[in-house]
Formats: sequence, structure tokens, C-alpha cells
Amino acid sequence: MKRILSVIMTAALIISAAACSAAKDTGKVVLATGGTSGTYYAVGGVLQTVLGPLLPKMNITVESTGASVANVNMITDGEAQMAILQSDVLTYAHEGINSFDGKPEKKALWVAGIYNETVQILAKPGINCVSDLKGKTVCVGDVGSGTEINAWQILSAAGIGKNDIKAVNGSFQDGVDQLRDGKIDAAFTVAGAPTTAIVEYAASNELNLVSLTDKELSLIQDAYPFLIRDDLPKGTYTGQDKDVVCVAVQATLAAADSLSEDAVYEFTKKMFENKDSLLKAHAKFGSLDAGKAALSGLVPLHPGAEKYYKEIGVIK
Repeated sequence: MKRILSVIMTAALIISAAACSAAKDTGKVVLATGGTSGTYYAVGGVLQTVLGPLLPKMNITVESTGASVANVNMITDGEAQMAILQSDVLTYAHEGINSFDGKPEKKALWVAGIYNETVQILAKPGINCVSDLKGKTVCVGDVGSGTEINAWQILSAAGIGKNDIKAVNGSFQDGVDQLRDGKIDAAFTVAGAPTTAIVEYAASNELNLVSLTDKELSLIQDAYPFLIRDDLPKGTYTGQDKDVVCVAVQATLAAADSLSEDAVYEFTKKMFENKDSLLKAHAKFGSLDAGKAALSGLVPLHPGAEKYYKEIGVIK
């Protein structure tokens, strides 16, 4: 009788575990992105539109957020299961530095690097280099965002401290609106280019994107080697008649460690198998490459993504 009860209890536990696993994969998967005028939100929408029908059990829902740092926190708090965020911010979270000073957050795991995110500085005419921002009013991005971190990295490398400018916080759209209204002198945007907020600004305003000087570029890359050179080719925006020297980080897709291996494996697999469809909907997917996407640096790969990359032979 005891053996029968033991078998029944074991079977019940197996069924319960399977049900829990299934529940994880059939519940709503919130994909945290960024502001509605930024590239994260657009790219997230394409992932939902193209991959959602192919992954009905995941029930993918895109949510507009405060971007990178907020997205890490949302995964940590269980409010999101996937996110698009800056590669450097994800690294800061795992190391417990910058916005995560002394409090490492390691629940967000690497799925794929998708494309470069260019640090773009939109400014009033007459501001031609980073050093010209001294004494000016500058929107450095949302509070605690990856944009704010990158803004201060670039400013500090150019010798501009927090007392040397009047810094204001806001989204990409806030920065563009305030610049248009004459309330600020410049605004930082860290996003895939062309970025919606800047496209709209350029359509009806004189465009001035600040190009880094050779000295500024050298100082920035010496201090922050992860900020790679990523110039904006002329014609990226209306009124842009020359290349603009910039630096960039990488836009990264992350998933919560609680999201099952099977779910993330299927998502990763479908994403690469349907690259052509994704590219038709958004040009940034043209940068999607499995070999580069798997290079997670100091951040662990999600087991589901790791399984896929091993399956296709890009990692061992």
C-alpha cells in the first residue's frame, strides 16, 4: 500500500511540475522596451508582430518603459520576462556598478545582441563639439537610464563635470520637444539610427548633430573601451549633409532566468529563422548575426539561447 501511495505521490509531483512549466510558457510574456519615440519600442513591436503568431504559448506583449535600467529592474521585480536594453547597462547590473552600485541584479540573462545603439547629440546651431556644451542646458536622458550613464561618460571624458552644465532629465521625445521650444541647448539620445524622435525633429527644424573631434573620440575610447566608433552616414536624417562621428553600445535582448529554457530556445530559434521577415519590418534587424549575437561578454547566456547557439555551432 505504501509503495502504491509513493508512486501516486511521485506521479502527482511530476504532473504538477509539468503544469507549472507549462504555465510559465503559456502566461503573458511582457517584453519591456523604451519610450514610444525610440527604437526599442519599434523593434519590440516588430518582434511581437512577426514572432508572436509563431509562439502562441508565449503570448508576447510589448510595454513602453523608461528603457535600460528600468527594464533590468522590471525583470528583477517580475514585472517583465524579456527586455531590450543596452549591453553596458546589463553588464553594470551583473557587476553591481553605476546605477546598480553595490546591489548586483543578475536575473536578466543575455539572449542576443541585435544592433548598435548610437550616442547621438542633437543641439542648437553653433554647438559643434562636446566641449561646446560647457555652460549649456542639456537633456541627458531619463533618470537612471542607459542614456544618462552614457551622456555623463562622454561629457566627463571631454572634461565636463556635473557643475559645468545645467542637466535636465527626460525621454528622447522630451529632449527633442524642449530643444524645439528653446528650453535647452542640446539633448542626448542613445538609440538605433534613424531614431523616430530625431526624424520628426529634422523634418521641420534645422538639424545639428554634434560630431566628436578626434581628441574627444580618443579620450572617450580610452576611458570607456566599450563605446565603439559608429558614425552616422550622411543622409541618415533630413538635412544631414555629412557623416557624424559618434560612438555606440549594443542593443541587447535579455530574458529573465525564470523564463523556461524551452521558451527562450524557441524564441531565439524563431527570431533567427525569420530574420528576413523581421528585416522587412525594421532595418535594424539587418545587423542580426548569430555569431555576434552570442557574444555576451561578462553576462551569462540564458540556457535557452545557449542551447540554440550550440545547436547551430556558433559556440561550443
